[in-house]
Amino acid sequence: MRWSQLHIPTLREDPADADAASHRLLLRAGFIRQLMAGHYCLLPLGVRVRAKVMAVIREEMNRIGAQEFLLPCMQPAWIWEKSGRLSVMGEEMFRLRDRKDAEVVLGMTHEEIFAFLGLELSSYRQLPQSWYQFQTKFRDEPRPKSGLLRVREFTMKDSYSFDADEAGLDASFEAHRAAYQRIFARLGIPAIAVEASSGNMGGSDSIEFMCPSPVGEDRVATCPACGYAANLEKATSALAAVEDPPAGDAPAAPRRLDTPGVRTIEDLAVGYGLAADRQIKTLVQVIDGKLTLVLLRGDHPLSDQKLIDATGALSIRPAQPEEIKAALGALPGSLGAVGVSGYRIIADLALRGRRGMATGANTDDVHLTGVDVDRDIRVDQWADLREVTPGEPCPKCGTALEFLQAIEVGHIFKLGRKYTTALGVTVAGPDGGPIVPIMGSYGIGVERVMAAIAEVHHDDAGLAWPAQVAPAEVTVVVISQRDEQVRAAAQAIYGSLLEAGVDALIDDRDVRPGVKYADAELTGIPLRVSVGSRDLADGVVEVTRRRTGEKERVRVDRVVPRLRELLAAG
Repeated sequence: MRWSQLHIPTLREDPADADAASHRLLLRAGFIRQLMAGHYCLLPLGVRVRAKVMAVIREEMNRIGAQEFLLPCMQPAWIWEKSGRLSVMGEEMFRLRDRKDAEVVLGMTHEEIFAFLGLELSSYRQLPQSWYQFQTKFRDEPRPKSGLLRVREFTMKDSYSFDADEAGLDASFEAHRAAYQRIFARLGIPAIAVEASSGNMGGSDSIEFMCPSPVGEDRVATCPACGYAANLEKATSALAAVEDPPAGDAPAAPRRLDTPGVRTIEDLAVGYGLAADRQIKTLVQVIDGKLTLVLLRGDHPLSDQKLIDATGALSIRPAQPEEIKAALGALPGSLGAVGVSGYRIIADLALRGRRGMATGANTDDVHLTGVDVDRDIRVDQWADLREVTPGEPCPKCGTALEFLQAIEVGHIFKLGRKYTTALGVTVAGPDGGPIVPIMGSYGIGVERVMAAIAEVHHDDAGLAWPAQVAPAEVTVVVISQRDEQVRAAAQAIYGSLLEAGVDALIDDRDVRPGVKYADAELTGIPLRVSVGSRDLADGVVEVTRRRTGEKERVRVDRVVPRLRELLAAG
C-alpha cells in the first residue's frame, strides 16, 4: 500500500460533536465518516481493521466446528410473528412493505431465520450443529451516539447452536464461551464475562462480555475477592438481616398515621422516625396495558429490566398521576397495597415475611404502620426486582461489591426451544420419536469491537492498534521523497517486508516529515521505519514502536528480521 494512493483523510482538529475517544480518533485518523445519525461509512483503513477483526473471529468460530452461512437482511414479517417477537421489538425494528403489500422487516438478529433453516434437519444424528454468519443488522436506535458504539446499522457475527438435549447445549455454550475469551484476548480487549439478562431473546443462561471503559453504557457489579460479576440488570447481593418486631409484639392490624405533607421516603423517615428499610415503596406501573402495583423496600431502587424479565412484559411505563388517583384514590406519596384487590401486585423478595412496616394508606397525607406483609398484602408474584448498589455484600462471598462502567462487546444465550418450537423444528430421536432441538445464540458486534479496541488502545497522539488488527503492521516513512537514495532504500525495505509476509505501508507522499510522523501516530500503526539520508550514511534506519515510543537504530540489512521479531513479541 502506498500512502500517496490511499484515501486517508486525516484531520488536525478534534471533531466538535465526537464524545468518546474512539469516535474522535476514528474520525480524525480517517477510518470512518458519518452519513447520518447512527450510520457510518468505513473508509479504507477502517475496512482493513474490520476485515482483520472478522478474520480473528472467523478463525475461532471455525476452530470450534462452526459453519459459515450468509442470510438475508430483509425478512418476512410472518416469521417474526410466529416467534412472537414482531410486537416485542417495537419501534426499534425497521418495517416496510414491498410492491405486493407484503410486510417485511430489516433483521435486528437472525434467530428465526436460522431456526427456519433448521427445518431441514431430520435426525438427532445430525446434531450438534453450530452455524454462524457475518451480516448487517438494523436497529432504529432512538439516540445513536459515541460513533460506532451505538448505531442503527452494524455488522454482527451471530452464531446459533442446535443440540438434541440440555447437556448438548451446555457443551455448545461452553465452547462458545471459550472461543469468545480467546477472541477478545487476541483482539487486545480486556473483556470480563458477566451474568446478564436475556431480555427479549428469551432463554435461560446469559453471559455478556464487557470491556471496562468510562464511555461504556453498561454498569457491572464486580467482587474483588471471588470474581463474581454481573450486569446491573442481573446483579444480586446478600442483604444484611433486618430485625423485625417479634410476631407477638406486632399490632393485630395496621394502624393509621396522619402524615400531612409527606411525599417521599425521606419525608417519612425524617419526620416520623420510620427508617427507609422499614418502609414499603409502592410504584404503579402499566404493564402490557394493565395497572400493576410494584412493591420494594423503601431504600431499594427498581430495576426496570428485572421487572420486564419477571413479568415477560412487552411494554412497561409508569402510570400517570390521574390514572393512579382514579385506581387507588390517592396520589404518589400516599400509596400502598394493603387491602388492594382487582390489580396485580408484584413484590420484591426483600419484603417477604417482613413485619412492622410502614406504607401509604391510599388516602392523601395518610400512612399505615405495623404492616405485616404476609398478613396484610395479597402478593400475586414474588421476584428479584431491586437494583444492587455499590458496597452491598457479594452474594457469593460477602465482600463489598464494586461498580464499573463497561462496553458490551459480546453476548451469549441459552435460548432453549422457543424458536424451534415456534417454527416447528423437530428431528427423529434415538427411539424414532420426534424431539425438538434446543438452541443457543451467540453474538459479537464487529464495529463496536473496533471502537472498543480504540477505546483501550490510544493515547494523546492518536490510535495505537494491536498488530493483530492494525490496518498495517509497519509503515515505512520516506523522510525525503526527493532524495533518490532515500527513496530507493525505503522502497527496497518496503518490498522486502511484503516478501516476508509483513503487512506494510509506505508513506511516499511529498510532504514534510512532521506531517508523516503525526499521521503515523494518529493512525496507530504499530511499527514505524524512518528512512533518512543521515541514518543511511551510517547504514541504519530508525525503528519506532508506536505503543511505547521506544526508538532504536537498526542496520538496513537487519531491519526486516528485527521488525518480525518485534511483531512476534507483540
